[in-house]
Amino acid sequence: MAYNYMTKEGYDKLKAELEELKTTGRSEAAKAIAEAREKGDLSENAEYDAAKDAQGMLEAKINSLDKIMSQARILDESQLDTSKVTILSNVRLLNKKTNKEITYKLVSKAESNLREKKISVDSPIGQGLLGKKVGEVAEITTPGGVIQLEILEITVG
Repeated sequence: MAYNYMTKEGYDKLKAELEELKTTGRSEAAKAIAEAREKGDLSENAEYDAAKDAQGMLEAKINSLDKIMSQARILDESQLDTSKVTILSNVRLLNKKTNKEITYKLVSKAESNLREKKISVDSPIGQGLLGKKVGEVAEITTPGGVIQLEILEITVG
């Protein structure tokens, strides 16, 4: 079984979202179905069909989050090795082509959020950075071509 390594913060956020979906989400879906059912003939009731579809999507999301949570393993960031890039590393990089610096945090797929500069270890960039040390250059093939990223600093937290 593949584990989803997460921060405590990421785990708590997913747990809260799952709880919200199981309580409020399910309650609202049931209410929408009941309201649509009251409107008569179900065979031609678009509201009923839409409510049932929404309920199906809600249940699929709940099942997906349940699976992620069941495979979650919380990592203690204070115990991580900063000699090389690992999951939960903050990596300060220099793009060799543009000469610009950027910092990413490598996280699980479930926690990735590009706006927060959190990239998945499963992404091409994440895969290219894993195991690299300060001073090394990662050559990563992206849809836009090959990029070279020099590892300037590795921290955690």
